[in-house]
Amino acid sequence: MNKVKVLKEIENCGIVAVVRGDSKEVGIKISEACIKGNVKIIEVTYTNKFASDIIKDLDAKYSKYEDVVIGAGTVLDSETARLAILSGAKFIVSPCFSKETAKLCNRYRVPYMPGVMTINEIVKAYELGADIVKVFPGNVLGREFVKSLKGPLPYASIMVTGGVNLENIDLWKKSGVDVIGIGGEINKLGVNGKFDEITELCTSYVEKFNEVR
Repeated sequence: MNKVKVLKEIENCGIVAVVRGDSKEVGIKISEACIKGNVKIIEVTYTNKFASDIIKDLDAKYSKYEDVVIGAGTVLDSETARLAILSGAKFIVSPCFSKETAKLCNRYRVPYMPGVMTINEIVKAYELGADIVKVFPGNVLGREFVKSLKGPLPYASIMVTGGVNLENIDLWKKSGVDVIGIGGEINKLGVNGKFDEITELCTSYVEKFNEVR
């Protein structure tokens, strides 16, 4: 799957499932439950020590599904980014911006989505090839921040993670957010083995998000 296709699928879905889990099995089951609920952009985070294995297994299982995209999250350095890409990750997400990670992702033609908190960080990220910037943590920066930065930076493609729920997802979308990351709720359910509830929750998120497109 090429870079343009990956970005198109992320845009089409609009929701990224941030999958953590405390084991390989739980990470895979959370991911599968999300995909079943039509949240088909999966960010497997490197807070799970089995992240590379999870990415490999999911990539192998869903490689023939064009609308399912498996990526890696909590990538703090270029070494981890390379490991994730070699494991099959189709995009890289980080809680912060890394110049070396940006360079590596550009070299491999893999979308890079770094975490940012200021206008200066956003401009720097785009100058060095970022495709989407992640406003993080969303619950700290708030929706007004997104509205404000869209003034001087109308071209910026924004993802928000943290502080998003079913009650405010429409407000985030109206503030100018292009992509929304969900994680807290689905991971709590996953740790408790409530995978059917994850599927139902993801279905609700997709429906709510599509209402305000």
